[in-house]
Amino acid sequence: MSSKKQFHNEVSHTNHHRAVDDDVVDETPALHPTVELEIQAKVDLNNPDAVGRGLTLAEEERMAAREWEIEQTRDRWDRRQTSSREARTATAVEQQSIEATRAFKKRAGCVNRWADPEEPDPREQLTAEQLGVVNREAGRMQSKLDGWSRAAISRRLAEVIADGQSMMSAVVGVFEEFQQAPGTVIPIAAVSEVSRREVSIEGRVKTLWEPMSSAIQQVGLIEDETGTTKFTIWAKSRKSVVREGERVTLRNVAKSWYGGRVSVAVTGWSDVRFPERKAWWAE
Repeated sequence: MSSKKQFHNEVSHTNHHRAVDDDVVDETPALHPTVELEIQAKVDLNNPDAVGRGLTLAEEERMAAREWEIEQTRDRWDRRQTSSREARTATAVEQQSIEATRAFKKRAGCVNRWADPEEPDPREQLTAEQLGVVNREAGRMQSKLDGWSRAAISRRLAEVIADGQSMMSAVVGVFEEFQQAPGTVIPIAAVSEVSRREVSIEGRVKTLWEPMSSAIQQVGLIEDETGTTKFTIWAKSRKSVVREGERVTLRNVAKSWYGGRVSVAVTGWSDVRFPERKAWWAE
């Protein structure tokens, strides 16, 4: 009986506390911002110098990226599917390029009158007999020069002749000019005569030697119908290995002198081609 009475008392005690808790009144005062605080909050919110305060670094970066995106974005007034905006832009850029090129040639005309776009074609200033010789010599030189058109050669010949040179000296001078132009494959015998530091040659590998240094990949002699010269392929250039008796084209190789003799070196800027070697996918 005592146990039942104890259980009854515990239940009554619990209910008594719950009833008391329900009757408690929260007397904590509600906090409301004053008029001055509301005004200051609006000022801080609209002040551009205060934007981003209180944010984390990631949130600040995200906000800055969004502002940059909004700044870079421009509304297109032409939103049609058949919009011609890109075509009009390309036309405008092309026209600006043409005008800039014309202005550059106009300034260059102060030094070379044939560079002036307003200067008439020099071939119009030659007689019919001179023009016939120019066209014939231009065709002959084209067969010996790589990468030059007959029109370019004939115009250059006409320019030199119109300046007062004789036909013979004009043909010789223009041929040497085109033969030694940058990027043109020149005879090995002319390597020492070219004033540039880089040349392009073509010939057959005559001999290969054992390199004396680990920095050299290959060293040997290359020859053509005009002469022979030494070539060196540096290991850092990472070029293809050449073989004796193989025809090789060496473009943009560096010139060097030693003991009064000129040689060439294949660097990382050089290009090594094999005209007679088949491509690996064709084998």
